[in-house]
Amino acid sequence: MTLSREEDSSLRHWSARLIQALQILDLDVDHEKIVDVANESAEAVSPNAGAISAFIVGYAAGAASTHGRKGSQEAVHAAAEKVIGLCRHGESGGPDEKGWTKTAQ
Repeated sequence: MTLSREEDSSLRHWSARLIQALQILDLDVDHEKIVDVANESAEAVSPNAGAISAFIVGYAAGAASTHGRKGSQEAVHAAAEKVIGLCRHGESGGPDEKGWTKTAQ
């Protein structure tokens, strides 16, 4: 998905305000990736799944980067790709039917 120039500008401004307020000044947000996660999740599961999925991607990425396993951008991308992949199966199905061996972040 490609964001319009106006929406991208609005999201960048909003992100900058949040980043400053939350004192996480080294954060660089991939708006298109997070919007993709939210949209894919909302379509695959329910409208509110988008917000929940975006939160969980951020949490997973934070945990991965805090524990030194990945850089923050790499961790966000990996978590987002995993969620988008699960969206192809909706609420059930996909890799979790076989187990999650060797799929950790």
